[in-house]
Parts: sequence; structure tokens; C-alpha cells
Amino acid sequence: MSFPYPIIRALNEKLPELQVRDVELALNCILGQMADALVQGKRIEVRGFGSFDLHCRPSRIGRNPKTGEAVNLPAKVVVHFKPGSATRSRVQKLFLLQRKKPSVSPDESRGLNKERP
Repeated sequence: MSFPYPIIRALNEKLPELQVRDVELALNCILGQMADALVQGKRIEVRGFGSFDLHCRPSRIGRNPKTGEAVNLPAKVVVHFKPGSATRSRVQKLFLLQRKKPSVSPDESRGLNKERP
């Protein structure tokens, strides 16, 4: 059976008594509620994971990278995620573990160990 998202497969493996369509329905319901809360301007906090809120960006003058011409960029609202301390520490540990086991040395990745003709 194929799953549309890895998270649905993971939830279905942890909760085998539920059917896949029920897991998918529950996940879609949760994400829909989160999206509705953000549309209403509310902040969402998931303990141990992080929080979502809205940041208002003012209008500004930008540059067209091709021509260098000034372009007026309108104000906008963007969704901002701030990871919780537990999430931040898990990601940091994983990053440090991967960093300790490089498949290529930093010098090799920058081409510093190559012999020159």
C-alpha cells in the first residue's frame, strides 16, 4: 500500500488499529485547524515542538537582480516558525553527529587536496 505522506505511514505504523484513511483524516483535520487559526491571526504553540505565528513585513524598495532597477515590494504577512527547546536540541544533536562523520574531509570538499599540474 502506498502512502501519500511519510508522516501518515509513520502514524499508521504506531497506530495499526486505525485505518490509513482515518489517520489521513485526523492529520488533515489538525493541519486545517492550524491553518484556520493562522488565518485568524492567532498564534499556535505545540509544546515541545515549537510555535507558529505571523510576522508583518513592511513594504520596501527592492532591486531587480537582472537589471538593477528599483522595484516597490508591497507589505506582506508571513508565517514564522520558532522551534521549541526540545526540537532545537534534537536537531542540533543530529547535526553534530552527522558533522563528526564526514564522507569527505572539509579540505577535499573545497578542492584543497588536489594536486596541481
